Amino acid sequence: MKFAKVAQKLALWAGSPRTFLGAIILIFLWGLSGPIFHFDDTWQLIINTSTTIITFLMVFLIQNTQNRDTDILHLKVDELIRVTKEAQNAMLGLESLDLKQLEALRKHYRSMGESETVALEGVATQSKRKTNWNQC
Repeated sequence: MKFAKVAQKLALWAGSPRTFLGAIILIFLWGLSGPIFHFDDTWQLIINTSTTIITFLMVFLIQNTQNRDTDILHLKVDELIRVTKEAQNAMLGLESLDLKQLEALRKHYRSMGESETVALEGVATQSKRKTNWNQC
């Protein structure tokens, strides 16, 4: 769990305006140093290597924070489904379905949505009967 805490703090730091401004300043300074180093290969290699390493590490940091945020979002949605009387509780276990089953469910919901005619005010004016997913 220490990695998650460190990753969260690093993600907050990396996404801050100060960090972005600092990166812009470093690139600007690197560009200004070009004439001093005669724009040689080592001068170019410094920025290429630095940005490659930072990008490589940021991929893992972003993936970690994205996974965490997705888990949190799923838990919140699961709780909303659980406490809503008319919600289909079968939706709480979607993680166990394979890709074909999820696609079939997506098509079903798409067809349910297409059967709704929505007035300009946002009020549904026509609807088909509701499927009971609790019997799945």
